[in-house]
Amino acid sequence: MKQTFLNHLPVAHRGLHGNGIPENSVPAFLKAIEAGYAIETDVRLSKDGVPVVFHDDTLVRMTGRNGRVESLTAEQLKTLSLQNTAERIPLFSEFLELLGGKVPLLLEIKNMKTDRKTFIGKIVRALEGYAGEYAVQSFNPFYVKEFKTLRPEIPCGVLATAQSKKSDFDGSPLWRIKARAIKNMSFNKSVKPDFISYNFQDYPQKSTEKFHGLKLGWTVRSPEEEAVARKYCDNIIFENYLPQLKESRTPMIDKSL
Repeated sequence: MKQTFLNHLPVAHRGLHGNGIPENSVPAFLKAIEAGYAIETDVRLSKDGVPVVFHDDTLVRMTGRNGRVESLTAEQLKTLSLQNTAERIPLFSEFLELLGGKVPLLLEIKNMKTDRKTFIGKIVRALEGYAGEYAVQSFNPFYVKEFKTLRPEIPCGVLATAQSKKSDFDGSPLWRIKARAIKNMSFNKSVKPDFISYNFQDYPQKSTEKFHGLKLGWTVRSPEEEAVARKYCDNIIFENYLPQLKESRTPMIDKSL
């Protein structure tokens, strides 16, 4: 894969959140932009099919409301408070306007119970005309393959971990089979990902050693963890601390984050 931000620029996991700033919120993104890090964020669909920026399947952890994200329309989601703050769930279009190419984007496409082609088509259309540098990743290899088909010039990667739980698959009776497929990145030969994004604690695996492209490690939360991740990974996705930038720009940000 050609030289991109993925090779060298640390990626802020859901923005620079913490100390009262919710993940995947406007202030978290603004702090990451100010600091000069790439941003990792998540996209899924509302009930009315609008792409929104939100990580979890359910609303309770971040908003205190029961139910799934796709049970509410985009306008309903925008009324919910993130962790009892004034911040709200951003629409994906609002996020892209805020980002405006100021720093690169690593977009995670969340798994959803909806038609794959329709879902990925909406994300591709939302990104049409966006001039900033970006890459996409997903735990769902078929999403990655579909995105690569539609936008072959965009770096696309497969997310994986060796630590999946039944709850990660909505209690599916086939969860162990799915977890094994994710751990082993069983569909890589078909998908041909440009990079892999693996839980840094699970390196090295047979599957990661077999992959000879760019390798990311997530989620790194301290300089000590970064030192471990760097033994196996080309770059990191981080939170709760500020990794050193290889570029000349120095993060202009509260060091107490």
